[in-house]
Amino acid sequence: MAETRVDSIERDVAEVLVSKEEIMAAVERIGKAVTEDFRGESLIVIGILKGAFAFMADLIQAIDLPMEIDFMDVSSYGTSTTSSGEVRILKDLSTTVEGKSVLIVEDIVDTGLTLSYLTKVMESRGVKKVAIATLLTKPSRRERAVNVDYVGYEVADKFVVGYGIDFAEKYRNLPYVGVLKPEVYEK
Repeated sequence: MAETRVDSIERDVAEVLVSKEEIMAAVERIGKAVTEDFRGESLIVIGILKGAFAFMADLIQAIDLPMEIDFMDVSSYGTSTTSSGEVRILKDLSTTVEGKSVLIVEDIVDTGLTLSYLTKVMESRGVKKVAIATLLTKPSRRERAVNVDYVGYEVADKFVVGYGIDFAEKYRNLPYVGVLKPEVYEK
């Protein structure tokens, strides 16, 4: 039997940290909370590319409200495994957020630099309110205080991939979140 693409990249994963079933449970839990908290609001859900696309796709289906969606591509990493400390908007919104309630969807909150910056950007654009939903958070890595309203799971300071999260643009297609073997990223 031929080896599949996922099988070949799974060799680089040391352990499964959050299973597909656990991810779906978090999506449902967060979706219900967002539905309750934003009822009656003019909601726009903003996904932070590229990592949040998988989480956002599932999350918007679990939110039982009318909404708009948009995306931003924001980077503080470039091609490195550590943050540069400088946040750059690579792709901005294509719609206005003024007077709307905004839910920023992120794959993982690490240093907090990107979301601290984005919160200020949204406030300067006149949003009614801004909230943040993330699949994963690493509080041990936090450099900037950031209020994360909806969290799937808190994880230890390990290099994770899967379910949209990448290393060098690979591993996004894993159906779970796993820990990448150090020999892969320390080359």
